[in-house]
Amino acid sequence: MADINLKEVTLIIGVVAACYWNSLFCGFVFDDVSAILDNKDLHPSTPLKTLFQNDFWGTPMSEVTGVVGRAELLSSIFFLAAFLSYTKSKGPDNSIVWTPIALTVFLVAVATLCKEQGITVVGICCVYEVFIAQGYTLPLLCTTAGQFLRGKGSIPFTMLQTLIKLIVLMFSTLLLVVIRVQVIQSQLPVFTRFDNPAAVSPTPTRQLTFNYLLPVNAWLLLNPSELCCDWTMGTIPLIESFLDIRNLATFIFFCFLGALGVFGLRYPGNSSKTVLMALCLMALPFIPASNLFFPVGFVVAERVLYVPSMGFCILVAHGWQKISNKSVLKKLSWVCLSMVILTHALKTLHRNWDWESEYTLFMSALKVNKNNAKLWNNVGHALENEKNFERALKYFLQATHVQPDDIGAHMNVGRTYKNLNRTKAAEESYMTAKSLMPQIIPGKKYAARIAPNHLNVYINLANLIRANESRLEEADQLYRQAISMRPDFKQAYISRGELLLKMNKPVKAKEAYLKALELDKNNADLWYNLAIVHIELKEPNEALKNFNHALELNPKHKLALFNSAILMQESGEVKLRPEARKRLLSYVNEEPLDANGYFNLGMLAMDDKKDTEAEMWMKKAIKLQADFRSALFNLALLYSQTAKELMALPILEELLRYYPDHIKGLILKGDILMNQKKDILGAKKCFEKILEMDPSNVQGKHNLCVVYFEEKDLLKAERCLVETLALAPHEEYIQRHLNIVRDKISSSSFVEQPVFPAGKTSGIEGDKIPTENEKEIKSKPRPIQIIKTSDNKSQSKSNKQLGKNTDKETPHKTTKEIKEIEKKRVAALKRLEEIERILNGE
Repeated sequence: MADINLKEVTLIIGVVAACYWNSLFCGFVFDDVSAILDNKDLHPSTPLKTLFQNDFWGTPMSEVTGVVGRAELLSSIFFLAAFLSYTKSKGPDNSIVWTPIALTVFLVAVATLCKEQGITVVGICCVYEVFIAQGYTLPLLCTTAGQFLRGKGSIPFTMLQTLIKLIVLMFSTLLLVVIRVQVIQSQLPVFTRFDNPAAVSPTPTRQLTFNYLLPVNAWLLLNPSELCCDWTMGTIPLIESFLDIRNLATFIFFCFLGALGVFGLRYPGNSSKTVLMALCLMALPFIPASNLFFPVGFVVAERVLYVPSMGFCILVAHGWQKISNKSVLKKLSWVCLSMVILTHALKTLHRNWDWESEYTLFMSALKVNKNNAKLWNNVGHALENEKNFERALKYFLQATHVQPDDIGAHMNVGRTYKNLNRTKAAEESYMTAKSLMPQIIPGKKYAARIAPNHLNVYINLANLIRANESRLEEADQLYRQAISMRPDFKQAYISRGELLLKMNKPVKAKEAYLKALELDKNNADLWYNLAIVHIELKEPNEALKNFNHALELNPKHKLALFNSAILMQESGEVKLRPEARKRLLSYVNEEPLDANGYFNLGMLAMDDKKDTEAEMWMKKAIKLQADFRSALFNLALLYSQTAKELMALPILEELLRYYPDHIKGLILKGDILMNQKKDILGAKKCFEKILEMDPSNVQGKHNLCVVYFEEKDLLKAERCLVETLALAPHEEYIQRHLNIVRDKISSSSFVEQPVFPAGKTSGIEGDKIPTENEKEIKSKPRPIQIIKTSDNKSQSKSNKQLGKNTDKETPHKTTKEIKEIEKKRVAALKRLEEIERILNGE
């Protein structure tokens, strides 16, 4: 090997840095989203072993694995390391040094894990061993083999050593291939005609097109002026005839390649060896992506040219060196080399900006090729992510014009119409996509014929039509169709489970989710959904178990944290409250801007009689959401329960400003105005407003009766209580209060003095008037997507005292009778007060 020159290394690093510095300002685009941003394997909580079980996209290698499995650059690093290690396997006197060979085998395995083409380095090592390290030429090998077969000689010892090394390499390669086949369960990847049209074309179209792709890739190496991020679909039209002019390019390419191959194999010398190694580096790593032995999921991809470009660069450098050695062409060769480096550097800088965003990337691709429907779709996706649905629709529609049978394009059109609330047009587009799907045959699996993501047309169409309550059965039929085409279609089971819940069929929904869990037991969302099913089935303990399972898989699962805490709170078990509080605190840590989390922490604190803490959480919830109905009411209720009624009034005013029809708020406000502010008129307005909205509201009607009593209008109070009793004949306290009013009327009719002496407070004597205000909890809606949240309610009663009558009875009866009546009445009232104190928990 040549000595490493520090100046040359520094120069190369400087040039590379200058060419790619602007790429640091670009975002994650195209495959970066799936491979990096959405890849669960990169999450800190994911076990390291999954990196070896899943492919580059985070998908199990036994499901959607193709040639594009790992980063090409990473594979290239280990590719070169393996080759450099092997070059040290030749010792003095042509002996074998086994340590570098063992290291080579290990590095080959690592390169292959990064990307499948890494295994081709074994072929490079074999060519190096035979033609470079041992110095054989093809004619010499043929002569030696012929003499051995005719019995005129034996195999030289050095050749035997070479054979041993090659056998070790080939056996190691075979072992890696067997392991790789086992990993993918002996199944080739599933690709469609949209990914690689030639792969499903008949003979000779398939062969002519695949062979034409070789000169296309060679031209990209020679002149990378028009680069495209995606070469699938109709990017390169099929060659359907031998008369196609493009076949000439294929013929010239093979002639040129053959000439270089003959030169490298036939003749001795450094020049032929350089050419041979350059050809090997160009050809062998490209074989897995060439489509010549098995189909791949693309037509052309510049990324598979990373390793072949090494051989191409060696070939160019060798040619330039030959030219520059001639004095006549030396200056010209340096000028040409400088021009090549400069133009390619500028092209790289310019190209880097194309990767700034998905929109710029796919727009640059459309400049190269407008016949690829996938590119039109991807521009539409980029605009869709920006919520620019009108512009996105234009690109999606163009994709359907370029490729009318592209199922994905019609699905994109349908989804965009849905986002634009044009449901009829959306359904038509989905139906068009569905009509392009293969005919359904019950029990038959279609994985080899259609892309799995195309099955989403059934999901999308069902999700659209199930918004109509009369079409739920039709939606269920679509989910079942998707499952019949692919029994392992997890999303179909999930969506069907959601629909069955909506159809009030929780048992069947449970079956659907259990089937989905068989396919993916480590999906926290599925365990969460199953918990929701158990809530529907009135099985809170089972629901809590599933919530806990979801949190074991994902301790930061926000909805599981929230809803499991609510479930614990609703259970009424005091021992569960600390854990509920802990989970709600974790939830607000994950969702600090969600007022619901703080509100429910406040409700927990109220249940635990932690009034100061409850007040703090309620205020936080209101700060985040000023019109939070339940938080406003419960904060006011908290103040009223802790003898801070006057602080509750402004809160109630704010509540009623947003929700003028809040009956409980009006009752509580009237209560405070009556008891604390002595504002009988204000209280009266509150109770009258309640009856305007709900004439049958017993609580509002009863409290209005109390107002009439306070206004000393006993007859009106009597009529009011009679009407209230008719609304609630079983409420004993209404009858009791009616009797008190009638007794007051009877007593006052025999005297000539005012019924209520001055200076006395009013009310129904010696009794509490129930104004029950329950804690109000804002229900959290259940999304109809993968995850559902549960409704939550919690109740707490508070009986408020509207006032006491301290008037004494007038002396109409005899003194003895009056004393007897008074004794009985006082005793009865004491019993009533004691009973109500017990009921109120006082």
